[in-house]
Amino acid sequence: MGNGFSIACRADIFHYGSLYGQADFSGAPEVEAVFAALGTTDFEAVIRTLESAAAILPAYIADGSAAPAKMLQHAGMLKEILVQTIAGNHPHIPSDIPDAKFWACRRFLSHFLTGEKAGCVFTLNYDLLLYWTLMHEDLPFGDPINLAKNDGFGNDEDEPDAEYVVWQGETNAHSANVMFLHGALHLFDSGKDLLKYTWVRKGVPLVDQARAALADDKFPLFVAEGTSSQKKDKIRHNAYLYQGLKQLTSNVTQGRHCWFIFGHSLAANDDHILTRIGRGRFKKLYVGIYGDPLEEWNEQIMVRAKWLASLRHEKWPLDVAFYDAESAQVWG
Repeated sequence: MGNGFSIACRADIFHYGSLYGQADFSGAPEVEAVFAALGTTDFEAVIRTLESAAAILPAYIADGSAAPAKMLQHAGMLKEILVQTIAGNHPHIPSDIPDAKFWACRRFLSHFLTGEKAGCVFTLNYDLLLYWTLMHEDLPFGDPINLAKNDGFGNDEDEPDAEYVVWQGETNAHSANVMFLHGALHLFDSGKDLLKYTWVRKGVPLVDQARAALADDKFPLFVAEGTSSQKKDKIRHNAYLYQGLKQLTSNVTQGRHCWFIFGHSLAANDDHILTRIGRGRFKKLYVGIYGDPLEEWNEQIMVRAKWLASLRHEKWPLDVAFYDAESAQVWG
């Protein structure tokens, strides 16, 4: 699933723009120069660079107190800019989304996460809509939809009643069937562990949760910016993200099932994911298109989908079919 999954729910706040492009740096123009100097749009990389530079600069400059203080000030400002930019593009709490939408989404997910043929869901979104949907188990009609939703996280053995759960590592992650390939806003890197803050246990709005975590030097784990090469580099340097990529790679090399893509434009900045799909062995790929098939954006998707098919070895040809994304009625 791509960002079209979230846009279909709340088109007023979810869109394809980058966090960096939406952030307001007018209060600290020097920060933009730091992004440019590092050649990145990754907030965490810039914040950590500013904090590290502030720590070592006094050793190289005799009277360097002003610059380090300003760097730390800008690092703190950048954390708040990140929080505010995220908050401006995301519902604060699950109740901001009507229950009927969650129930409809659970019915949609049940095609992939229930029964003997339950499969996997891989998402490139880092927002919380999928996570909130999986947690929304209070359906008011008939038998509840019991979605398989193992994401590889479990209780911290040292603090089983903590307000978070901990990624269990590669060994236990093999059975996971819901993977956030680009991380997510409820996943935080504490340095020692990857933590998942759970809404049920924590009950704190997104903006407050992110602000408190950043203040405690815990960064939300998500890959939101950059080229395919830059994204792949970040994925390979994080155990959780790399495990997700390996599981996707293993999944596409199985030949007994099909794949559905919903809400993704097949853009080149995700080729680190898409090329693995193209070079897989499964037989059928269904790609969602939105609106008139003759619109330019849909024609580009079709060209890219056919390019994926062209990557296949002749032993495992890929049949690509297109479907109307609106017909899936993901959110009702």
